[in-house]
Amino acid sequence: MTANFPKSILLIPTLALSFLIAYGNPLRAQKAPVVPDDVVFETGIEYANPDDQHLQLNMARPKKGDGPFPTIVCIHGGGFRAGKREGYDSLCIRLAQQGYVALTVSYRLAPKYQFPAAIHDVKAAVRWTRANAAKYKIDPTRIGVTGGSAGGHLAQFLAVTGDVKEFEGEGGNAEQSSKVACVVNVYGPSDFTKSYGKSVDAAEVLPLFLGGNLETARKQHLRASPLYWVTPNAAPTLCIHGTEDKYVAHEQAVWLIDKLKAAGVEAELLTLAGAGHGFKGKDAETSEKAMIGFFDKRLKK
Repeated sequence: MTANFPKSILLIPTLALSFLIAYGNPLRAQKAPVVPDDVVFETGIEYANPDDQHLQLNMARPKKGDGPFPTIVCIHGGGFRAGKREGYDSLCIRLAQQGYVALTVSYRLAPKYQFPAAIHDVKAAVRWTRANAAKYKIDPTRIGVTGGSAGGHLAQFLAVTGDVKEFEGEGGNAEQSSKVACVVNVYGPSDFTKSYGKSVDAAEVLPLFLGGNLETARKQHLRASPLYWVTPNAAPTLCIHGTEDKYVAHEQAVWLIDKLKAAGVEAELLTLAGAGHGFKGKDAETSEKAMIGFFDKRLKK
């Protein structure tokens, strides 16, 4: 489940390279992105302060236009224990060039902060976005979310628990909703109870995030799995997943999409034959085109 987040990030004009950078290795040094003239890019904006952690986000938005603009919240991966929001800087800038306000957010990491701390944080980020909609020319009714690997899981959790008060946390702006309009989930797990034996690092990662393995913390594995929170109120979903993913099995996406469809939720699965965890080349290009197309269809007027 560990996303491989590379060093980032020069603004590269090809879809394939920009998508690879967005989902690359979080442990490599991050470089400041090149910001084009038509984009405003701000870093280090504090959105919540749970346990004195001063959680921050980076934001890219169009320099021109009155808005209000549709918005996409990007959530980095890293096995719930690593990764940096800067891994999505380049993607956020590209999205801003296409008429979106795009945010990339930090959240509290395991093992110090276990489930549901990260859920509380990303929900707080969505609430902050709505609370600051007028300031940044954001349309609060058109907020989408995406993420890869662990970030895909957190994004999907937002999409299926918009009405579940127990996961709101105390991250501020409690008067605002944490609902999202749609989600693009890139190889994020949906059922932790079936991850063991199907993932090369589940036995290492999940106990750190959930406070134990399947035997000692089964209830947390169930509570933390988006699959078990699917209702007809879930947000429209696109899952993108490779058939040769060794970290999050492709079947995790199949189960989720099938259950969403059974609940009457608009759901799509883009399967990339032969692709692993962290897309490259043509797979990366195909994935980004699908992601942007999905958001354009559901968030742009």
